Amino acid sequence: MPDSEGTSGRPTPEQDVGDAVRDAARTFAAGELAPGYAARERLGRIERELIVRMGELGLIGVELPEHLGGLGLGARVAGIIMEEVARADMNVAYVQLLASLTGSMLAASAGELAEEVVPAICRGDSLVALGLTEPRGGSDAAHLSFRAERRGGGYHLSGEKTSISLIGQADRILLFARTDPGVPGAGGVSAFLVPLDQEGITRTAFDDVGSGAVGRGSVFFDGVAVPERWRVGPEGEGFRQVMRGFDYSRALIGLQCLGAAAASLEETWQYVTEREAFGAPIARYQGVTEPLAESETWLRAARLLCYETLARRDRGEPHTAEAAMCKWWAPKVAFETVHRCLLTHGHGGYSKELPHQQRLRDILGLQIGDGTAQIQKMIIAREKVGRVAVPY
Repeated sequence: MPDSEGTSGRPTPEQDVGDAVRDAARTFAAGELAPGYAARERLGRIERELIVRMGELGLIGVELPEHLGGLGLGARVAGIIMEEVARADMNVAYVQLLASLTGSMLAASAGELAEEVVPAICRGDSLVALGLTEPRGGSDAAHLSFRAERRGGGYHLSGEKTSISLIGQADRILLFARTDPGVPGAGGVSAFLVPLDQEGITRTAFDDVGSGAVGRGSVFFDGVAVPERWRVGPEGEGFRQVMRGFDYSRALIGLQCLGAAAASLEETWQYVTEREAFGAPIARYQGVTEPLAESETWLRAARLLCYETLARRDRGEPHTAEAAMCKWWAPKVAFETVHRCLLTHGHGGYSKELPHQQRLRDILGLQIGDGTAQIQKMIIAREKVGRVAVPY
């Protein structure tokens, strides 16, 4: 964990915890995740027993409060786990990502509902999908058309959510709906936690370029009746909840992509010392090693940005701009790094026998999900100069 040492030069207790978590996550990931990376894509799912195993090891929701089943270790430690898991299989890292994102929202706003659900998330017994994106567009998240109409002591939910990761494997969804059509924009949006086995819910699956083990699809609600106790927080607070959550998840996504890229780069350094051309290892040629050295530099810089963002979160400091920087830049750096690694492996790199092509496809999806680069740059501009930078 790229953080402080004590004034004596010895690691701090926080550093010791981070190192111990990294060691545990790395051992598990290398031994139990990495060998099945390609096979899980062919299977089209993440084995549920593997998720439970991560829960048993304390690798899910470590930053969540102890009374809700977490370890209360903070966002930086969650980042360490994200990085190590993604190094072995960035699709499995979606489990950590969604647990941290939805778990933190529920812990902050769901009251008794959080006490029921969050411990199950941390154990690996429950997968909660996030339902924000709608067919008319994902970036304009404040103007949702999905409706939650008050009926008696609860609500009826109607509409479609689309581009939902893990929707085929999740058992619940944390979704956002318009509860007050008279209030335009963000003020009329509320959050609900809904089990996906309710009558009136149907799901479809997409055939995507990457992230086959995660899966993505649409979920349809046809007048689904839900009790008021499934609403998360007060009416009209849903949009603010999800935006605060994105300030966290965007830094984790950065580390998710960088972990996968670091694995490719490490493999490529090894390859260039073994592959020979013109009677010498190709590592002797600057045209081979200089691009890899550049990738090492960019990965290090992007990684430090992600951990700075998580550190600001742990300290309770604003980090909206920093999170947006993580989200647009780290996936870009990661994609370019893996692309470079694939090309360095030559014709072998173009084969599905090596993992670079799969990592490249998996990272590509995260250059779209959770907000495009254009949206992130708008957020950064808004944080610098205010709402004058926001389009009408």
